[in-house]
Amino acid sequence: MKSAGHMMRRWRWYVAGGVLCILLAAVPVYRFWEYYRGRAVDADAVVKVPTGSDFEVLLDSLKAQHILHDTTLFVKLARSRDLDSSVRPGSYRLREGMSYSSLINMLKSGRQTPVRVTFNNLRSMDRLAGVLARRLESDSSAFAGAFGNDSLVASLGFTSTTLLGMFIPNTYEFYWTVTPEEFMKRMKREYDRFWNEERTAKLARCGLTRDEVVTLASIVYEETKKTEEMPRVAGVYVNRLRRGMPLQADPTVKYAVGDFTLRRVLLRHLEVDSPYNTYKYPGLPPGPICMPSIAALDAVLDFEEHDYFYFCAKDDLSGTHNFARTLAEHNRNAQAYARALDRLNIR
Repeated sequence: MKSAGHMMRRWRWYVAGGVLCILLAAVPVYRFWEYYRGRAVDADAVVKVPTGSDFEVLLDSLKAQHILHDTTLFVKLARSRDLDSSVRPGSYRLREGMSYSSLINMLKSGRQTPVRVTFNNLRSMDRLAGVLARRLESDSSAFAGAFGNDSLVASLGFTSTTLLGMFIPNTYEFYWTVTPEEFMKRMKREYDRFWNEERTAKLARCGLTRDEVVTLASIVYEETKKTEEMPRVAGVYVNRLRRGMPLQADPTVKYAVGDFTLRRVLLRHLEVDSPYNTYKYPGLPPGPICMPSIAALDAVLDFEEHDYFYFCAKDDLSGTHNFARTLAEHNRNAQAYARALDRLNIR
């Protein structure tokens, strides 16, 4: 028979072996829990990883915001998943309480959070480039370069003078890393979506092309910000175009002069030699003088049928206008407005 001491020693070996097995099993279980359930992010944040970044740049971006719960553990787990050799550029929105698994998978797959970009009421491509550079990765010179790429612009069906009309003012979502060329192609798709069958069918009524509608809408938009007045203003210009009268639109003179802050257009301004000066040259200018609102675009397509050929700002300076059928009536309205400016010493 085996002695009690021998049995006790064997029992101790069994217990020790069992404990060792439990400990060995606990290590991967704990690592599994850390990876899938452990808290990796301590606060909401947006982290931007520029194109061409390596793991060190990514890590510096995370550390700079002091949001990692345990930097050492993140590095260890990230390297175990080969994130250190597969960094994807982008803008990433991190949420407080994210696990290491969620964080690493997001960064490894390049699952960016879209960036909202809004633009409206812009008067030049340079200003649009500036707006985009403040929200997206590419700088303003990169966007300006794409806007000035004649072959790219032509492939989209525009010219340097009509390109501004391709951008329908609105709020859009893009990935932060979108390239200027990708941005322009997306905007062309939005332009085509805007010009649906219903809007396209209305072109025949006003007798204008899409580009001409945008150009006229840009003048209407600069003339009045009162949405309810836009169709009537548009109707005045359509009437003048149909009769072959010069548009004589003050905003086109301001554009030609290069100064939209002018409160008063004077005779010397009317003499500026520019194809955009509609006092000097008949018809529409070569392209839009600003990025017109959607309301202004629709106002041209749905212009009001009437027999007005003139309009002038009211002398109460409310921003609304008096409309006239004859030049004599218009001159009386213009003189009243001029007296109002004189009273305010606006020269």
